[in-house]
Amino acid sequence: MIPLRDTIPTRSFPIVNTALIALNVLVFLFQAVLGPRQAEQLIWTAGLVPIRFWQVGGASGWLPVLSSMFMHGGWWHLISNMLALYIFGDNVEDRLGHARYLLFYLFGGLAASGAHLIAYSGSSLPTVGASGAIAGVLGAYLVLYPHARVVTLVPIFYFIRIVELPALIYLGFWFISQLFNGLFALTAADVFQGGGVAWWAHIGGFVFGLVTVRLIAPRRRLPPPPRTYIDDYRRW
Repeated sequence: MIPLRDTIPTRSFPIVNTALIALNVLVFLFQAVLGPRQAEQLIWTAGLVPIRFWQVGGASGWLPVLSSMFMHGGWWHLISNMLALYIFGDNVEDRLGHARYLLFYLFGGLAASGAHLIAYSGSSLPTVGASGAIAGVLGAYLVLYPHARVVTLVPIFYFIRIVELPALIYLGFWFISQLFNGLFALTAADVFQGGGVAWWAHIGGFVFGLVTVRLIAPRRRLPPPPRTYIDDYRRW
């Protein structure tokens, strides 16, 4: 399933979400300009390598946790992530406010990285991508807009249909698929060592979004009561 848009309009321009998308694209273009060999070296240097993180520690160990959130391994990796961020991030920013949303996004990425580091503490593979932070945005969206609908491209055998799915179904199915694959990856760690998707980063980010967004979201103000009331009395 490929999301195309949601049905919730925003009240303000998502300046932070737009800046995050632009930054991810610029970093990827920088990777492309470097060429294959140097780009690969950059991923090994700035990507998150669990075994290196636990062995090194300090600032040099923590820096890849942040830098890896803005790097991607290919065009499809970038496009799929930025599409999800574009569709769901603007609404979450609209609800949280610009500053809160930026902090939420960054801490969501840290939580996702933490889940990956714990699940694969002995992995020597570099992990890159904004998927974990974006998973946090998806979790927040589900809590804030459970009744929204997601316009989705669904391939059915040889046919492609565009359908509107409730956000609860779309995001719930997404999370269950991540959890299923994450559990399978834990039972087949040797398969993951050959490369793959950081499922537990997605799971950790999503759970972070579910749990924390209500704690930081500003309360919506109720409209003030009317100053005058209509008298329902009518003469016969």
